[in-house]
Amino acid sequence: MESLADTLWDVVICGTGLQQSLLALALSRSDKKVLHIDPNDFYGGAEAAFSLQEVESWVEKVETGKEGLFEAASVKKLGGDTGLSFPRAYSLALAPQLIHARSTLLSQLVSSRAYRQVEFLAVGSFSIFKPSPDSSQKPTLVRIPSTREDVFSTTAISAKAKRGLMKFLKFVLDYDSTPQTDTWQPHADAPLTEFLLKEFKMDQELQTYIITLTLSLNGKINTRDGLAVIHRHLSSMGMYGPGFAALYPKWGGLSEIAQVSCRAGAVGGAVYMLGTGVKTMNDKDDPIVIELSSGDTIKTRKVVRANESATDRFGINRLVAVVGSSLKSLFESTVEGAPKPAVAIVAFPAGSLSTATGEASTSPVYLSVHSSDTGECPANQSVLYFTTGSEHASQDLLQQALDSFLAALSGDTVPQCLYKLQYKQLQSSAHSQANRSVFDFAPPASALAFDDSILQSVQDAWKMVLGDEAVEEEYLTFADREGAMDDDESV
Repeated sequence: MESLADTLWDVVICGTGLQQSLLALALSRSDKKVLHIDPNDFYGGAEAAFSLQEVESWVEKVETGKEGLFEAASVKKLGGDTGLSFPRAYSLALAPQLIHARSTLLSQLVSSRAYRQVEFLAVGSFSIFKPSPDSSQKPTLVRIPSTREDVFSTTAISAKAKRGLMKFLKFVLDYDSTPQTDTWQPHADAPLTEFLLKEFKMDQELQTYIITLTLSLNGKINTRDGLAVIHRHLSSMGMYGPGFAALYPKWGGLSEIAQVSCRAGAVGGAVYMLGTGVKTMNDKDDPIVIELSSGDTIKTRKVVRANESATDRFGINRLVAVVGSSLKSLFESTVEGAPKPAVAIVAFPAGSLSTATGEASTSPVYLSVHSSDTGECPANQSVLYFTTGSEHASQDLLQQALDSFLAALSGDTVPQCLYKLQYKQLQSSAHSQANRSVFDFAPPASALAFDDSILQSVQDAWKMVLGDEAVEEEYLTFADREGAMDDDESV
């Protein structure tokens, strides 16, 4: 076998984030010489999933500035190790994004046969947190009706509101056809809330239900984008089974897809080196000369990497909590024949939370509740992922959201919080870009639902690597490998 230095690599892929890993999957049948490196000792980059021990190591790296997209990370075990299982019983995701059933990502995982290595779980109900009107009552969680059956069965809204909501749901399912386009396009750049008020006479409560379905971190999504997101949600309902519109990959979300993609790359002949980064690179040479942090000097025709420098200081704030309860009431099937959901979404609308000084929240807080079925925690525990785009007193608001959520659960005993991880993920306005031989992926987005738009950059990088050999119809469309059917196939 040739040494690293003796091989002229067709491409060096730097980083094992989702985009780089999907590129490795796309190149896995290309017969190209691929070297895939990552300065981290784990797969997934900003979409990684960690055991409790790995979380502590990651927090230390963030504190020393070695994780450029993250800051202000801290971890706390509440009550010592009481109630916590062994560290590897947990797989806490940095980017717990749900994937709508009508997602190009799922289509590409199917066409590439990679889906056989991923177990997908149903995302269940979307709920709204409602604070208690006075101290004598508990706050509540109200399920958002998003299908015809939900609207008819709910007791949370009036008969008049039901008629308006049904009219809107019918409108959205065909929103991109005339005459519906004539109705919304004059309001395309205006806030979706204004459009809902003017065209559907929705009160603030119904507007909040609709805005929650968009998963907008600031609640100010415009009409054009808002209608597109809600259409995706509604049209995804029932695609893979009754009662759910979105899926979540078991064992850590997008991290699992990244690892499956890298395994496909390795089967296809790619060489993997974790704990190895680029020390120096001269991209003006042909071939490109790279000195690796391992001390090796290599040559390659192309380089694909991620831009992980935060050009903006704006970011999202996250709180990950492990609680000592299965929270089974949140994971009940509400439609006959539907699978048991493993994820539930709860929204805390702007104004529903207050800081310690009494200031009301100005941005929503979203909570993704994961049961032990996700493989992210042991049985009889749950993982809570809180996210907000608010910059003002955000960590305080996230703690308030945690306390308020636990207080809203039915039952006399409030579940115990066993573990907390908090951090800020910085954002960047940078876009993917390429020159003759180097392709830079944009930093990962912080959306709560997977954004298919990043997949175009992966295909563009694939085209750059293959050049004239690229055939678009063959992109991520693979036949089964002979004799390679998997015993643990799952859809």
